[in-house]
Parts: sequence; C-alpha cells; structure tokens
Amino acid sequence: MELISPNEKEVEYYLERWETLENYVAQESSLRKLFTKTYPNNTEMDEVLIKVCSLNDFYSTNIYSPFSVAKNIIKLNIDLRLKHNDVLLVNDIAKVNVNGKREFNFYSFATKYCSHHKPEEFPIFDSYVERLLMLLKKQDGFYDFCKSDLKE
Repeated sequence: MELISPNEKEVEYYLERWETLENYVAQESSLRKLFTKTYPNNTEMDEVLIKVCSLNDFYSTNIYSPFSVAKNIIKLNIDLRLKHNDVLLVNDIAKVNVNGKREFNFYSFATKYCSHHKPEEFPIFDSYVERLLMLLKKQDGFYDFCKSDLKE
C-alpha cells in the first residue's frame, strides 16, 4: 500500500472529511464535555467510572471490567500528573490488575483517557495509529524503531 507522506493539505482534507461524520463528531463533543467540564477530576468513583465506560463504549476498547480500571485510576491519584503532562502516567493507567487475578495492559485505552483530559499533550495510540506508523516507516524510513517501541 502506497501512502501519501503527511503534509498540511492531506491533514486538512482528512479533518474536513472527519467533520462530516455526524456520529463521531457528536461522540467526541460529548466526551470533551464529560472529561473537561462535567467531570474534570479523577477522585470520585462514579465520575471516573462513567468516563471509563463512555470511552470503552465509543472506542470499543474491550475493557470487560471497567470498575477495575476506574479503581486503578483513582488509586493512582492522577490529577496532578495530568496537570504536569507526565507521559509516564499512560503506562501507569494502562497496567490494571483485574479482580486480583491477572494484570492487563490497556495501553490504547490509557492513551485515550489521558488524551481526553489534555489532547494537545497526550496523543491517542491504537491499532490504526500503529499500522499507519509501521507503513510510513517502511515507505519513508523516517525513524528507526520497532513495533514494540510504540508502546513505551
């Protein structure tokens, strides 16, 4: 697959296309309001749980135990770290012990959770981004990295 190298014209084209997708625009608008106006803090279970469940539903992140994820976020006391743009926070949110049995790495979810609080500071990472970066690397050789490096 041949990709067009990213440039301003291409970005503007795809942003315009995205803005015509009514359901995505509405979902993002409601998430922005939820994360930045309605429940900007991360200390109350009911507030964090509704944010976790909303992200899980809108982005299909496959978190089958939202309560465990919300509990982890509260335990981490993340608000100050978000304020200071602590990029290590993503990995801390991602690692969740579910029902005291097994640790999961919900990295994609964690990037989305942080990004919805501070989109300019925390980029979203998911399988689409991973695929695109790997294709661009193969095509342009713009940077030397391995697939496993993308979640570090």
